[in-house]
Amino acid sequence: MDFWGTVLVLTRRWFVALPAFLLAVGGAFYAYSTIPVTYTVSAVLVLTAPTSGGTVPPDPDQPVPQVNPLLNFDHGLDVAASMLINVMSTPDMVAEMGVRPDGDTTYAVSNGTNNLESLATGPLVFVEGESRTPEAATRMAREVIERVRQELDVRQRQVQAPPETYISISETVPPTTPVPQQGRKLRSAAAALGLGLIAALCASFAAESLSEARRTGFPGLPRTRRKRDPDESESPDAEQELVTARKPGS
Repeated sequence: MDFWGTVLVLTRRWFVALPAFLLAVGGAFYAYSTIPVTYTVSAVLVLTAPTSGGTVPPDPDQPVPQVNPLLNFDHGLDVAASMLINVMSTPDMVAEMGVRPDGDTTYAVSNGTNNLESLATGPLVFVEGESRTPEAATRMAREVIERVRQELDVRQRQVQAPPETYISISETVPPTTPVPQQGRKLRSAAAALGLGLIAALCASFAAESLSEARRTGFPGLPRTRRKRDPDESESPDAEQELVTARKPGS
């Protein structure tokens, strides 16, 4: 059915489409008003190598030349960043950080994208805290940053790295000001409104199909009788039945 055919059906069955549309609007408003606003705090961490490099000179009298850490990025820092992202994203770590499935506060640690195949693309670790209050979101982001530092130190001690070669973490972007997020509310309201409009269309077409079936005498449905014109004469069969009914003894 084309566009104008749909408009014609909705116009003809307005008494079905209008209540369904009002219910859809009410459902969208309810979804928008019941879903709470959340706040997010973001931070970016960078892993850097020590100024003396990643090796310890065998002869103390011949120290390794010092290098600017921001000019000393290599694949090892990428691997360390990928390791920290994976550690902080495990279900056990999430539970240890106090995040519950039905809780209001959560966090995310990533490399800035959702592509799992590109975790080791740089020595950057993106941290995001989310909660219903700005204070809780900021607190969660700071707790995650501190835990990332601890996990990095634990991993370096596990491999018995010399303390002089330890990788350090700097806050390239400190925790930002909490930002309210309206996307979830808008998506829920749009979904409720869309489903309501689809339901209104389906109800209108169902009412149109039922009316058409009754008019054409669809099997199983009583056929709609056409009102007879008062000036219209009865058929010969009807007149014969009337005469027979008036005969005595019939």
